[in-house]
Amino acid sequence: MIPQKIVALFHSKGTLIKADKGTHIFQEGEIANHIFLIQSGSIQISKETENGKELTIRICGLNSLIGESLIFCENQHHSTSAKTLANSELFSIHIDQFETMLNEQTTMLIDYLKWVQTENIKNQSRLRDLVLHGKKGALYSTLIRLANTYGEHRNDNEVYINLVLTNTELANLCATSREMVNRMLTDLRKKKKITMEKSYITILDINYLKEEIDCENCPLVICRID
Repeated sequence: MIPQKIVALFHSKGTLIKADKGTHIFQEGEIANHIFLIQSGSIQISKETENGKELTIRICGLNSLIGESLIFCENQHHSTSAKTLANSELFSIHIDQFETMLNEQTTMLIDYLKWVQTENIKNQSRLRDLVLHGKKGALYSTLIRLANTYGEHRNDNEVYINLVLTNTELANLCATSREMVNRMLTDLRKKKKITMEKSYITILDINYLKEEIDCENCPLVICRID
């Protein structure tokens, strides 16, 4: 989680922005001037591949930082796009101002660097799952990460994912096609491992998903989708 000192900084120094569902906060290739902290809602971070396919990298919620990859970086252009999946509110601080405040407050800078390192480990873990475990492993690990991030536990093995996701959005998270995701979700429903209602997924047997991909039981701070 983002250090509380940085959350407090955005609340005290940031400008509150309200964005309707479907709004682009920034787009790939644009000049980056601001860093954002999500106050409410959910935001998809994605990248477009050379053949025009969209790959979703993160789905961020409360107290997630976005646009942070350009802090202390010479490249001043966004490498990803950010779009709201629901009506959202964000605090915005100019990148130059944020860098200055970090330089002036060593403790906050150290906390920020520790958080960045955790984010790097999280991204490496997700990339490993996408590459090593095939399409099924990509879906199963994504469902586990969604459960860890947005899940409401009904019991030790059943988790309701409190986030609306279309099959296309889920496919973009898994770096695969909607048709492939449809088939795998149908198979999981037939096996009574998940249920789906109005784009909400309930995992009925999360241990089954973990066993299928030889889950290493990474710390929850790492095994997340935000």
